[in-house]
Amino acid sequence: MIHKILIANRGEVAVRIIRACAEANITSVGIYTDADRHALHVKKADEAYNIGPDSVAGYLNAHRIVNLAIASGCDALHPGYGFLSENPLLAEICTARNIRYIGPDAEVIRRMGDKVAARSAMQEAGIPVIPGSDANLANLEEALDLADTIGYPIMLKATSGGGGRGIRRCDSPQDLKKNYQRVLSEASKAFGRADVFMEKCIDRPRHIEVQVLADSHGNVIHLFERDCSIQRRHQKLIEIAPSPQLDETQRSWLGETAVRAAKSVGYTNAGTVEFLLDRDNRFYFMEMNTRLQVEHTVTEAITGIDIVLEQIRIADGLPLSHAQGDIQKRGFAMELRINAEDPKNDFLPSFGRITRYFAPGGPGVRTDGAIYTGYYIPPHYDSMCAKLTVWALSWPELLNRAARALGDIGVYGVKTTIPYYMEILKVKEFRYGSFDTGFVDDHPELTRYKTSRPTRELSAAISAALSAHLGH
Repeated sequence: MIHKILIANRGEVAVRIIRACAEANITSVGIYTDADRHALHVKKADEAYNIGPDSVAGYLNAHRIVNLAIASGCDALHPGYGFLSENPLLAEICTARNIRYIGPDAEVIRRMGDKVAARSAMQEAGIPVIPGSDANLANLEEALDLADTIGYPIMLKATSGGGGRGIRRCDSPQDLKKNYQRVLSEASKAFGRADVFMEKCIDRPRHIEVQVLADSHGNVIHLFERDCSIQRRHQKLIEIAPSPQLDETQRSWLGETAVRAAKSVGYTNAGTVEFLLDRDNRFYFMEMNTRLQVEHTVTEAITGIDIVLEQIRIADGLPLSHAQGDIQKRGFAMELRINAEDPKNDFLPSFGRITRYFAPGGPGVRTDGAIYTGYYIPPHYDSMCAKLTVWALSWPELLNRAARALGDIGVYGVKTTIPYYMEILKVKEFRYGSFDTGFVDDHPELTRYKTSRPTRELSAAISAALSAHLGH
């Protein structure tokens, strides 16, 4: 049985995994760079080890991380998300060094991380894919010919891409000529491979993904879907489970199709099958993420299943805790990514010291974060500093609870996306549960909200001033 896990990550996801380890009576081991020496995951882990002065490189050194896992007596490693979480090398090294990797095996990670190979696998399984190239594009001339065949607009995508990077929309041959080298360059710099493929652009789709769990005994189940349509520049902002835009027939087909996709590639552990839904209600496979997702919290909220604990059980060789018939969804859940960004200034990152922090509470409210009063958000990492997850029995109740929770939370000292989300909750089509990936672009006015100093912050400042004055 697994008794000690090294968490090859940082921040919010590391704290999440540490909490799961504590509930399973498993010793947690954190890692950190010099920039993260005061991070919350370092304080909460049972053990924590410095991995060097470079703020990013330490989290990307697979050999060093596995060596540390062995030296600290770990028998398993959890990659979290981001960094090395979808790098097959880490899984291969773990296997070679007799460390259990909490995720799928290296070959599946490699196959599904290659978007062209993933498309091919889904086609073989009879799952609809977006029309596009069957292989990497050889050159610009081939790209222009294929675009003429499938019709504009098209999307150029990095074959090994992820996280919304290495993607460009082209509405004309001129756009394609301008963007082709750019995407090649982005792919090479971000993913180490100058490989690009093409897909037909599904205009204003809804982005729907399905959470799957698969064990080593041949059992595969789905935990329903999440709606990730509210996004900016291919980066998700708000995720909802289940989607308020699907009927039960669509939901059933989607779940069954995701399970079939996972089985077709011999998948194990937790994964996410992502789809696009077009205006004619046709679903297309987009990609499969071979790791824990940021938005797993909304699935946990509607099903009551701890996905991280299930990941650990699967890596331990145990069968799934539940059969498909046991999985019931209850109510609706929404996750709002609290990013340290200034929406009024084109979402410019806002790193710095958090002078005051209040987490929201009450029924159906969950906060996952790695911040605290006095914490300095370093400029080296992703801008997400917390996740607010809200659950309610009905969609209208969820909207009201989300607004209340956003009003409760307080993050001072840096700009955040909290007021921007409060504006989104007021928009009619969002409240009606009818939106697509064009929502953010359609509503530029939402960044023009009025700002005023909150009463409680002003009160705190007055109290501090009085205290200082009386102290003299």
